[in-house]
Amino acid sequence: MRRPSPLPPARPRPAEEEAPVLAPIVPLAPVAAGGPTNAADAATGPVDPAAPTVPDAPAPVSPRPLSVRDVWAAARARRRALRREIRRFTQRQRRRRIAWLSVVAAVLVVALGALALAYSPLFAVREITVVGAKDLDPAVVAEALEAQKGTPLALVDSSEVKAALVAFPLVESYAVEARPPHELVVRIVERTPIGSVSSSAGHTLVDAAGVALATTPDAPSGYPALTVPDGVGSRAFDAVGRVFRALPDDLRAQVTAISATTANDVTLTLAEADVLWGSADDSALKVVTLQSAMRARPADAVSVYDVSSPGAVVIR
Repeated sequence: MRRPSPLPPARPRPAEEEAPVLAPIVPLAPVAAGGPTNAADAATGPVDPAAPTVPDAPAPVSPRPLSVRDVWAAARARRRALRREIRRFTQRQRRRRIAWLSVVAAVLVVALGALALAYSPLFAVREITVVGAKDLDPAVVAEALEAQKGTPLALVDSSEVKAALVAFPLVESYAVEARPPHELVVRIVERTPIGSVSSSAGHTLVDAAGVALATTPDAPSGYPALTVPDGVGSRAFDAVGRVFRALPDDLRAQVTAISATTANDVTLTLAEADVLWGSADDSALKVVTLQSAMRARPADAVSVYDVSSPGAVVIR
């Protein structure tokens, strides 16, 4: 087992470190008569008789006990200080709240003012304009709506407008538009007549929905005669209406009569030939097929165009 190495011998201290250095002794001055009598006065030297004397510090006074009034005063002071701090830290929130309230108040004032003007006589109806009338006389329709004049635009009664327009069977739909300050615009969509149905009362012009538009003793010119044994409420009549509305204007002008006993055997009679249309399905394709066949074989040289199967047209 290895023995530990011996510790190094202690180094001798220098001579100047062994003896402490003492401060020189200063002799005290002799105390004169009437001079200082304590150590503090002796340390500061003799006292000049002409120098002003400093009075001694007053003796400490013991605090008086707190009363209820003192407690309430301290509480009030604390509350006042707390309120001042709260006002200082919430001043920005108050300014922001005041700004929002001002904006909301301004919006409300503007909205209420607009409502008041809209419902006031300043925006009453003074002019009625009818748009979309073709077969109808716009002046006659406007005269039927005379009761709306003097009514504020915001208070125009749509039920009264509807009651006035029901007297015109040609009106299919309508829309009312207010144009401040005084104009009321009525946009109407007229029904499209597809032909006339013969009855004991005369010849009644009807649209695709079977609505009677007018009845005259003679057949109206420019419209085909409709022959549907089951009447206007049948599926055959519905097929006739769909076929007629699918025709372009140039073909409609050539149709003089339309007949159908069922929904699958619609037949068009042109001025010089007949067209076996079949059902109302694929009417757009059948129109293209018929136009191509009529260009290839004019109607004056043909008696029948059969387009009931548009992929295999038959011309006789």
